[in-house]
Amino acid sequence: MNEQALQAIVDKVVREIKAPHDMTLDIALSLAEKVKAKAASMGVKAVVAISGRAGHPVLVQCMDDSYIASYDVAVQKAFTVVALKMSTSTLKPLAQPGGSLYGIQFTNNGKIVIFGGGEPLINADGEIIGGLGISGGSEAQDSALAAYGKEIFEKGKYL
Repeated sequence: MNEQALQAIVDKVVREIKAPHDMTLDIALSLAEKVKAKAASMGVKAVVAISGRAGHPVLVQCMDDSYIASYDVAVQKAFTVVALKMSTSTLKPLAQPGGSLYGIQFTNNGKIVIFGGGEPLINADGEIIGGLGISGGSEAQDSALAAYGKEIFEKGKYL
């Protein structure tokens, strides 16, 4: 077995041992910093919202000169992914006319978002412990940033 393969195994075991079971402010702060740095490199002035497992915000940070409307959208994306246990990109086709969840955006006092930019945060045990909502760029940019944040979280690189 080569050194790189051995290191990958060790990293995986360490991540599983350290798998968080609740979203904490420390995790949210660290993750948000990484997502904001990526957003800045893309030229996006994003709002980053991270919720706990019940969908309530743990952290919301607005980059300078981000859209005012992006605040609510990011928070609601973080809620949506926890409430429905799927990314907002996955939800989008299901919520279109003829889809099995058509009209769902009108439930939950309008808090359900049906376009990209939200990802559930799943620990190494497969539990959703929070949600990540990004708003401020195009749907494609928000989705890319949320996917980046999810990847960072799942690899334990938020530490």
